[in-house]
Amino acid sequence: QAKLSSYSINRILSALRSYLKFLNDVDYQSPITADAIKLLKTEKKNSQVPEMHELIKLIEAPETFEQNQAIKLRNRAMLETLFATGMRISELLSLKRDQLDLSGRIYIMGKGKKQRFVYLTPRAIIHLQHYLKIRHDDSEFMFIPYRGRNNPDKHKRISPNYLQYKIKKYRELLGINVPVSAHSIRHSFATYLAENGANPAAIQILLGHESLETTTRYVHASDRYAEKMHTKFHPLRK
Repeated sequence: QAKLSSYSINRILSALRSYLKFLNDVDYQSPITADAIKLLKTEKKNSQVPEMHELIKLIEAPETFEQNQAIKLRNRAMLETLFATGMRISELLSLKRDQLDLSGRIYIMGKGKKQRFVYLTPRAIIHLQHYLKIRHDDSEFMFIPYRGRNNPDKHKRISPNYLQYKIKKYRELLGINVPVSAHSIRHSFATYLAENGANPAAIQILLGHESLETTTRYVHASDRYAEKMHTKFHPLRK
């Protein structure tokens, strides 16, 4: 049986704390106080992210591996959007056309109904435009399935399982040995922004995190980057 991580346990303990605080607020006697619930010390995760050249190959993979033109354009646009914005897979797949403005800014209603804007890169805008040019349907969703297109349900959208399967397939076909998922593309977005000097507070806003502590789990400098900095700045490097 799989053991829960310290992060998962802390989420449960935090919920219990909130419940005990509620009991206190309504003057209900509780055998323990919220302050008595101590969170576990969390283990540091040193998740790997793909090298940038591997990520670019993965994002461009639909051009090589998809035969159907509509699927090719759609999947490329999805991956470009995912890495350009750092949005969650649930946010990507529930994206509606009216959430995007002409400047490439996307309005997101994220976890806990928290509102934020995310931003497309120029190349992501181009690939999204290529995809939208072939759309002649009235579906409100940005990305729609192409299997069973006769289905009149305009609320139909792509499943998370489909996108995760495609990312895994592209990774295997490209021979990338670092595990890649929609979440690790989001992680890569944060890591590479941090490595290029982005402020952690700005990354926190872009990711839609409530606390900066959550963001720091994403933006730790990679081992590769740490090695580069050591080589470049060590006083006895020559």
